[in-house]
Amino acid sequence: MALRGHLLHGVPYGSLCLVDVVALRPWGSPFFRLVKEHADVFAQLPAAVHRGALEAYVATASQVGLTPEALAMLTDPWLGPIGQAAFYRQIAQADERFTADLEPLLGDVAAPTHIVWGAEDTWIPPDRAERLHAAIPGSTVTVVPDAGHLIQLDAPVALATELRRWLDDAVGQRTA
Repeated sequence: MALRGHLLHGVPYGSLCLVDVVALRPWGSPFFRLVKEHADVFAQLPAAVHRGALEAYVATASQVGLTPEALAMLTDPWLGPIGQAAFYRQIAQADERFTADLEPLLGDVAAPTHIVWGAEDTWIPPDRAERLHAAIPGSTVTVVPDAGHLIQLDAPVALATELRRWLDDAVGQRTA
């Protein structure tokens, strides 16, 4: 959202740190694409089957595995009749044209930008970090080992350390 606001609506930022962002096409796992094509069918799954598919899908975003508490935190909003319908509806409404709007503008990013990615991200592969880095002039990139798309859960200390380093550098650049 910050990247979109910056590029399409001129929102200024002192710096940007992009962590496993959906910013370049293609995106979406094979399961995501299957659901997108048949969202109306998936929305009708029995609750227990939906829960199983949802939990299995969300678990693939983690490299190290999710605790039962973390899995529940990520899946509970998508359970029940309202949550289940909303889960499949948001996938059905996802459209790469929104990403396509940004891609030609990435060279216009005016804020110092740092990109952080999980080395084992199976949802949005790490090659996107390098492509994004190449598209945003002056950007820097860090790929965090042993982390998937849920880098904040897979490698929280590594991510916090990287964010702190980036923020310290960004503040130092503005005060120098």
